[in-house]
Amino acid sequence: MIHRCRLAPVIAICITSLGFSYSMPAAEKRDFREPLASLPTASELNPDAVALGNKLFEDPILSGKRQFACASCHNLKTNGSTAEKRPVTNNGTSHNFNTPTVFNVGNYYRFGWLGGARTLKSQSEAVILDPNIMNISWPILLSRLTMDRRYRELFEKCFHRLPDREAVLNALVVFQQSLTTPNSPFDRYLNGESTAISSQARYGYTLFREYGCVACHQGANIGGNMFQKFGIFSDVLPEDPDNEGNLGRFMLTGLEKDRGVFRVPSLRNVAVTGPFFHDGRTESLADAVSLMAKSQLGKTLQDAERDAIVAFLESLTGEYNGKPLRR
Repeated sequence: MIHRCRLAPVIAICITSLGFSYSMPAAEKRDFREPLASLPTASELNPDAVALGNKLFEDPILSGKRQFACASCHNLKTNGSTAEKRPVTNNGTSHNFNTPTVFNVGNYYRFGWLGGARTLKSQSEAVILDPNIMNISWPILLSRLTMDRRYRELFEKCFHRLPDREAVLNALVVFQQSLTTPNSPFDRYLNGESTAISSQARYGYTLFREYGCVACHQGANIGGNMFQKFGIFSDVLPEDPDNEGNLGRFMLTGLEKDRGVFRVPSLRNVAVTGPFFHDGRTESLADAVSLMAKSQLGKTLQDAERDAIVAFLESLTGEYNGKPLRR
């Protein structure tokens, strides 16, 4: 239920291999002050609320024209997102932003490319009411749900009352909190399984830290908790100059300092959630890494460096319901 946030402003730099292994110090000393953390175990959630939220998430009943469901842009069978550069609005035009994956969204404290919503509840409501997305009003939506016998039964079972705004949002929030993707190779590596990632990926992680990618991509979500300008060391020309989304947070605040500033995306599952950046300008993770190195760090990466960082980023792909996410 969020607008796409992938590998945007200040995404980590990535590096590719030339066909040989990278050697690490024999004991491979680990820094106990790790800037990254493994994904926490999901807290216990009300199973009835999860089931109801899942049904709402997949039902076009939430769309004004009954043409979209949340799952239309957030495909839970693959990567929690879509393959489109920018999704189509209910008016048939392209949305301002690329769709971020919905997986692990329960760990965010700001949402969307602009970070306008501070809670998952307010973000979910914004998407429901947005004229470019679901485009429905509460009276219409609640009337539809109340008229549906199955929904009446589910709301009575879960909340002991008929559908109302709070109950709908509660169910959607609880369901989205359940969408975690643990057990990535990198999580296992952080938890002590030294062979869970390749030597190339370990080298990529070393570069990721040494080059400063962790300044913006840190913590358990590996990003998603700060804002940054897209294009610090060099201007990043917009793919579509007419796309208002290029203005970044300036759209919300009107402040010049926020022009071209976006919420830094989480890098979890980034290898399977392209196309990348706020405008979906590239399908190539290697190209995205090179662009970020130049624009955010002022560095031109060697091929081996780029490929190693890419290998590290590929190790961030987790599992949903026991299966690895995929493109």
